[in-house]
Amino acid sequence: MIIAVGSMRRPKLNAVWEAASAFWPLISPDEPFEVLGVEVSSGVGHTPLTREDLMSGARSRVERLIQKAQAEKQPWRFLVGLEGGFDVVRRDKDRLVFLESWAYVSDGQRGSFGSGGSILIPEPIAKAVVDDGVELGHVIDRFASKKELRDHEGAWGILTLNLIRRQDSFRTAVINAFAPFYNAGAYRPASRGDPGRRPD
Repeated sequence: MIIAVGSMRRPKLNAVWEAASAFWPLISPDEPFEVLGVEVSSGVGHTPLTREDLMSGARSRVERLIQKAQAEKQPWRFLVGLEGGFDVVRRDKDRLVFLESWAYVSDGQRGSFGSGGSILIPEPIAKAVVDDGVELGHVIDRFASKKELRDHEGAWGILTLNLIRRQDSFRTAVINAFAPFYNAGAYRPASRGDPGRRPD
């Protein structure tokens, strides 16, 4: 079974492979899986600045994968879109900027979102990206005096001293997004007698 991912970035592909290795026995224990990278557009800016844009970017990647699969008659079992960027939160007069990783997963019929958590961004990085419009990848390279960090530990690794890398954050997002598929019983529609159903 092929899991198509809307990116060619190695941390994203590795994240999907690691996540699927953990839950795949719950989905199809007798059939191996393969992770395939496919370059598609997210439809959002180079560094999304809202949670809504992050979720939209992840979902747009999947929608483009579905279109590609239909046009080329590709037998992809699952489609995954991953998007990283900022969520800017305002509290009174303060601005808090968080780095987040989001995933959207679909089997072509239904889809599900998952997040990989949040980490507060230092103000100099936030200012360069949010106020000055510089792409996060360029800013974090300058901040850490390294090159092409987004293909390695990413901003996550720099800010957590590699306790959590970019790949780790996306791995968590993918596991969370796949939950309705590998734990379908918990996500079944409510029916009469279900503990979570409110009485009529």
